[in-house]
Amino acid sequence: MSGGVGPTGSDISLPREEQIDHKEHQNHSLHKTITTPRKSGFPSFRHLNCLAVVIVLSASGMIGPEDFAFVAFSIVYMFFISKVAFPSLHSSEPPVFNPQNKMFALYVFIAAIIGLFGPIAYILDGIFEGDKEGIKAAAPHVFLLASQVFMEGVAFSGRFSIPIRAFVPIFYNSRRIFTIVDWLRSEINKVNEEHSGSARRIYVGRVLAVANMAFWCFNLFGFLLPVYLPRVFKLYYSSHKEKE
Repeated sequence: MSGGVGPTGSDISLPREEQIDHKEHQNHSLHKTITTPRKSGFPSFRHLNCLAVVIVLSASGMIGPEDFAFVAFSIVYMFFISKVAFPSLHSSEPPVFNPQNKMFALYVFIAAIIGLFGPIAYILDGIFEGDKEGIKAAAPHVFLLASQVFMEGVAFSGRFSIPIRAFVPIFYNSRRIFTIVDWLRSEINKVNEEHSGSARRIYVGRVLAVANMAFWCFNLFGFLLPVYLPRVFKLYYSSHKEKE
């Protein structure tokens, strides 16, 4: 997510040997940028935005005590297993996927659209229409996803090993599937409710709930568990052998 600035055409030309050394230095810097996570990236603007969403939803009264307890438990448990099961082996561990991979970046962007931006817009629209009861089911999912993004920032800050970085999305994704099921059930039963909002809101709410159910089920069972997690353990234990 970071870019570099190289020499421009208006710069003073370098001798041939210095050009070669300069290019080798640039390639080494680029390789280091790709393979080494940035410690200074947390807290970033994105993580602070998610923290703001968590605070606003916490004060709205639409989040149940079980969701607060889940977040608190995830924080304690993350620190616990980072000490007793998966300690950090190096000061900086390489990412599992190339941060400059366009397909992976597109996948993350789609996840943000479906999981955060769409439901947040839906909640704000419900506030303007006075449909507070109708958005209560969507709020826990947004709260947990915003908490997940913030905790991923903590996990990627450099203090935790890559299994801990994998623990956060898998743990939160598993919990959010249950909140999405409740959200989808609420959207289906909206027709019989008095404060269900307009017909447009009913349609949009159902589309969002179904889209989130499909995407996050695939994310957990089609990507995180069969693809991401095996690579994490392979990279972690291979680094452990190299250290020994």
